[in-house]
Amino acid sequence: MSGVFGNRPKLPRPVWLVSWTSFFTDTASEMVYPLMPLYLTKVLGGTALSLGIIEGAAEGLNSVLKIASGAISDRWSRRKPFVLAGYTISSAMRPFLALATTWPHMLALRLADRVGKGLRTAPRDALLASWSEPSTRGYVFGLHRSMDHLGAMVGPLVASLFLWMFPGQYRWLFALTIVPGTIAVLMLLPVPDTGRDVPRAAAPDTGRDVPVAAAASARTPSASESASAAHLGAPFYRYLGVVLLFGLGNSTDAYLLLRLSDVGIAAVWIPIIWSALHVVKAVVSPIGGIVSDRLGRRGVIVAGWLVYAAVYGGFALASSLPALLTLFFVYGLYYGLTEGVEKALVADLAPADARGRAFGLYHAAIGIAALVASLMFGAIWKLVSAPAAFGTGAALALVASLLLMRLRLTVPPR
Repeated sequence: MSGVFGNRPKLPRPVWLVSWTSFFTDTASEMVYPLMPLYLTKVLGGTALSLGIIEGAAEGLNSVLKIASGAISDRWSRRKPFVLAGYTISSAMRPFLALATTWPHMLALRLADRVGKGLRTAPRDALLASWSEPSTRGYVFGLHRSMDHLGAMVGPLVASLFLWMFPGQYRWLFALTIVPGTIAVLMLLPVPDTGRDVPRAAAPDTGRDVPVAAAASARTPSASESASAAHLGAPFYRYLGVVLLFGLGNSTDAYLLLRLSDVGIAAVWIPIIWSALHVVKAVVSPIGGIVSDRLGRRGVIVAGWLVYAAVYGGFALASSLPALLTLFFVYGLYYGLTEGVEKALVADLAPADARGRAFGLYHAAIGIAALVASLMFGAIWKLVSAPAAFGTGAALALVASLLLMRLRLTVPPR
């Protein structure tokens, strides 16, 4: 194991600042998100289908903005203005959930929050990639996701403590999210707008995955090759297509929480359970990134997708509270093994001057798939059954895993 993990590399200060920004942002966001299904259905009069509409529309909107912000940040060679504006908008909009009185109000505010996410995500990931080398890229994105999940752990704990002290005071809780949101924006101010992009080493076109560390020792492309690499090649788009297929079965996690509430979990425990899930995510994310740096990205991603299929299949078959709780915590392994590693693979496949567009397309594919998946999941749940909806997600994950294992991901020399 020591040969796989080795010594953790020292990362640049901007990586840590951006990661801390994500920590405080998710602290604010996750003070709200675990309570949304309950608040929507019990207070605002919404249904499972309206939850699907809200989450699907929100992700669809921010997907379109991710494409635009990523491409424009490439053209302007500026990342930070988009990142700063995005985090500011989300931090400012989130507290207004305290004023919602109907589910369309929540829809409008959720859309506004996602505008901020759409502006910041692709430029932020391109900026993170610019502060990494091929041999540390998985660790950089894994660390960022870990800090994000640590914030997602703290947020529900704060929410649970608040609701324990002030039962039913959801609106005051939502209003207090302005505090961590403001800290998140302040953390971004010292971050420079330029990174230290390392030219991507070309891997031989053998049809097999080459560990990133090995690719880093390959020859460096010439200036003319780098200039001709400004477009995104076939390996990137093949990978994106498989990610899109997996995403069609990857509906909002709110349905998992709704399922747990259906089998008897009290509202006060939902944030605690959600927080515990993020402990698993935070622990596994850096590990998954480091393993992918040493052994390659594909196997780690496939392992995560298979975990997803197993969990959703379990949710389709199980009905007891202990079984569903166990599966819910196992679900954290899926996130830890895939989130950072999928992004690292995007950065591996994309030239430095097109990474904003590459991340925009990647996040857009996930968001568009989430729109379809959430609507489809809600409709199947309502018209057929919850097990049928979870079973559909598991089947799509299995198909995507098989395709990714056969996919040709290596990049020919340019």
